[in-house]
Amino acid sequence: MDKYEILKKIGEGSYGKIFLAKGKLDNEQCVIKEIDLTKMPVKEKEASQKEVILLAKMKHANIVTFFASLQENNKLYIVMEYCDGGDLMKRINMQHGVLFDEDQILSWFVQISLGLKHIHDRKILHRDVKAQNIFLSSNGKIAKLGDFGIARQLTNTMEFAYTCVGTPYYLSPEICENRPYNNKTDIWSLGCVLYELCALKHPFEGSSLHQLVLKICRGYFQPVSPKYSYDLRALISQLFKVSPRDRPSVNSILRKPFLQKLVLRYLPPELTQEELSLALINRRKPSASQPGAKLIQECKLQKRRVQDQVPSESGMVAPVETQGFFQRNEWKPSGGQQPQVEPAEYLQRQQNLKNEMKEQVNKIFSQVA
Repeated sequence: MDKYEILKKIGEGSYGKIFLAKGKLDNEQCVIKEIDLTKMPVKEKEASQKEVILLAKMKHANIVTFFASLQENNKLYIVMEYCDGGDLMKRINMQHGVLFDEDQILSWFVQISLGLKHIHDRKILHRDVKAQNIFLSSNGKIAKLGDFGIARQLTNTMEFAYTCVGTPYYLSPEICENRPYNNKTDIWSLGCVLYELCALKHPFEGSSLHQLVLKICRGYFQPVSPKYSYDLRALISQLFKVSPRDRPSVNSILRKPFLQKLVLRYLPPELTQEELSLALINRRKPSASQPGAKLIQECKLQKRRVQDQVPSESGMVAPVETQGFFQRNEWKPSGGQQPQVEPAEYLQRQQNLKNEMKEQVNKIFSQVA
């Protein structure tokens, strides 16, 4: 800990404290989570050590960055990125009843979903997705998923976990009923966060834990304001399906047409064939000679084209000449000169190629429910 200077305490929990600090060498601000191992039961100690391992694996623009960890005097220290905008719940409370614009809601939601996709593709459940565990940076423009203290890695994508964990307001029906669960429980919690962004309150509330559980298991919630689009309101309903099988996967969410421009905007620049192929279950990665590899190259080119039209510092997405990342494709013949094609034939060929690309991308982002 000699490398860091503690500036102030910014949080405290059952087994530890959270400090704002800065590196003595680079003067960069960071967050240090101090966990007192002497007060912790064995299971909690394992959870803290597991968080260190998981955080070290997570490298994504929409996941809080892990810097280092060390253990001194029966205390575990986890050094992480500092997000100057605080957590999302704090930002929601700052509204004082004034609803967010839909553009802002969808911007944050897509970023959170991309972070969740990153961990789900690696067969990891977060199990505590909530507004307090989503952090904002860059003047509130960037949203990052954090706090992996009770995350669990599955050995198989369809494996079910059994431990009842999570924050009561965000618990899924299957956890409330002590049934096995998988990644769809995170999708329910994601729906709770989306609802809170729209309504500035929890979707399910009760005067007692029993009453809260009953409301969750029935899946009944008060509709959000009609000022929001039909697509957004319909998405909330889909995320709150009582049966996990009826909820969309995070990949299905990110394929929705009304989100595609934002997905393209926030898709990490380090997007690789491996990242996309993780969405496929029990399939081979496409080789360079297969359509999947060529498609990914086209996707990267398309992202650059659109980014050239949208200033990176802008909080809004500028209109582009495409229906979205998953629907546009620009193929050029592999020769010196382009062949002369009649207009009608050319348009038909372009439409066929667009349809082909859409089908290919849908396959890449498909995930077994």
